[in-house]
Amino acid sequence: MILIVDDKSENLFSLKSLLQLNFFDVDTAHSGVDAQKKVLKKDYEVIILDVQMPEMDGYEVAETIRGYSKSKNIPIIFLSAVNIDKRFITKGYSSGGYDYLSKPFDPDLLMLKVKMFQKLYRQTQELNEVKETLEKTVLERTRQLREQNSELEARNDELLQYAYIASHDLQEPLRKISTFSDIISDRFLKSNEDALTYTRRITSAAKRMRELIDNLLKHSQLADVAQFEKVSLNEIIMGVVSDFELSISEKNATVELGELPAIDAIGAQISQVFLNLLNNALKFSRPGNPPIIKIEGWLVRTKDFTTEPATDGQFLRLSFSDNGIGFDEKYLSKIFLLFQRLHGRDTYVGTGIGLAIVKKVIDNHNGIITAKSTEGNGTTFIIVLPVNNQVKKSTKNP
Repeated sequence: MILIVDDKSENLFSLKSLLQLNFFDVDTAHSGVDAQKKVLKKDYEVIILDVQMPEMDGYEVAETIRGYSKSKNIPIIFLSAVNIDKRFITKGYSSGGYDYLSKPFDPDLLMLKVKMFQKLYRQTQELNEVKETLEKTVLERTRQLREQNSELEARNDELLQYAYIASHDLQEPLRKISTFSDIISDRFLKSNEDALTYTRRITSAAKRMRELIDNLLKHSQLADVAQFEKVSLNEIIMGVVSDFELSISEKNATVELGELPAIDAIGAQISQVFLNLLNNALKFSRPGNPPIIKIEGWLVRTKDFTTEPATDGQFLRLSFSDNGIGFDEKYLSKIFLLFQRLHGRDTYVGTGIGLAIVKKVIDNHNGIITAKSTEGNGTTFIIVLPVNNQVKKSTKNP
């Protein structure tokens, strides 16, 4: 509907007739006060507003209408037979007008503008409705996600509690199996080599089961919320190498360490990454070839595996390489999954969880990981981590 505002009845009649001939619904107001009352009660798509009116001129009416949330977006066309100077036209636009026409006006031009502004208003209203619907949808979806997240957190807490309980309950009988197997071997089977072979297998199986339970527990604990803080990767890797000192010596291995920076991280989890990768490098070495393990790092600008080093980079690319047995890269998608093994347990012991833990830690740190390898020519694990993780830092005192 179109609202015409003019204090002269003859002007209202002629404009109303013109608009109705062009199939517009029309309403009229004889004063600015009357127009304000009608705007608050009805919905209008365009307002045609005369400038010269007693009590309130068109500029004042427009400013008032713009102040109502209900009518602030209605297009206003000013009409004036006297105030056609540039400064009056400028005032009309600054008062909230969409257009300013002088009398006498071209009827065809006025109808064209009314149609255009009516269409514009309808499109704006439709967009506002779509926006409102989207906002309601987003709010509802956000509420649902929060509820689901709360449920998942509660279930996760229950699973963690179950994991601790299950770990304790499963470890206890395994300890007894190992203990009694050793007692039987020492007291009753020293002279029976065949029987000793079987008890050793029992003890070995129990040990593998303990390792499996421990690693599953570590994997489940990675879901715990932990605080990021600035940690020295040099100190972490040197500590891990020190823990493997005996294994490194027995294998006659060489570990070459490059200079690594401090980054925002969860120190215990990053330590687990280095521990698992170093353990793999030592475990999967080629017989008769002393392991050579290289750990290097470079700052890079983007989170990908091939970008060039940059001293001002906000990401750290780590390279962890060895000269071991390697693997066929067609299995790359499998090596980071739980319980995936590329080699038989009889040849290389393990639980198949170590690299799954590594992958989960890297995901927790908003990083990425891959590997490059060929059978018989070693493996290189490539990790990219943010230097500054955008998460809440630890509030613990140093």
